[in-house]
Amino acid sequence: MIGLSRLSLNQATVKRLPLAQALGLCQRHDIPAVGLWRDRVAELGVTESVAAVRRSARHVSTLCRGGFFTHADPDGRRAAVADNLAAIEEAAALEADALVLVSGGLVPGTRDLGLARRMIADGIGAIVPRAAGLGVRLGIEPLHPMFCADRCVLVSLGDAVDLALTFPAEIVGVVVDTYNVWWDSRVAADIARASGRIVGYQLGDWLTPLPADALLGRGQLGDGSVDFGLLTRHVLAAGYGGYAEVEIFNQEVWDTPAEQVAATVKARFAQLLG
Repeated sequence: MIGLSRLSLNQATVKRLPLAQALGLCQRHDIPAVGLWRDRVAELGVTESVAAVRRSARHVSTLCRGGFFTHADPDGRRAAVADNLAAIEEAAALEADALVLVSGGLVPGTRDLGLARRMIADGIGAIVPRAAGLGVRLGIEPLHPMFCADRCVLVSLGDAVDLALTFPAEIVGVVVDTYNVWWDSRVAADIARASGRIVGYQLGDWLTPLPADALLGRGQLGDGSVDFGLLTRHVLAAGYGGYAEVEIFNQEVWDTPAEQVAATVKARFAQLLG
């Protein structure tokens, strides 16, 4: 279905490793691509991060993350736009396939979902010209509804597609993350609607019971409830030709030696998607 030549390891899966060590891990396990996080890029510096990526001969499938546009005060909104413009510069330097946007939760002090969604649309509109100028694709990632209040008021792939469709396809698309969309009865139709706009595909399994910190409920592929074969068939049918990025937030995985984590990621990917 998807060969190992299209496997990417998101840096969050091996959270304890600095950027250079994560790249080395991918080299040793013959994982061709990596999803990077901006805090780790900042630790090393953009120039040295670019050099490290080139030395490793790895491809950057995504840079995480931009977004978080929903601020109550104008200064906060301006700062968010400025931070996203900086993220676009970093994504361009790293030649990432996409900058992932986690859009933001409710505006502090309000319960107004419509207001938050309008701010997100305005924020993306403010950064589209710079993304276009640098050839960076923006990927709007919807999150699971349990994150609506504090992280992302776009809680279905349909929400993300509706917003992306208001911008040029070559600049703004969506990220399909199995952990966040697997539950949605409309996901197949919305993946089809996203044809030509899927700029990233992320994989993580849904574990139950949820941990106390709901962010850490992602599991290795095959350990939970997600039908990866079905979702992957839909994504491929929609024309997606990029990398499939394994992104896991899980304390037990983080506490496991990174070499073992990478080996498990690769074996499960081959078993379920190869």
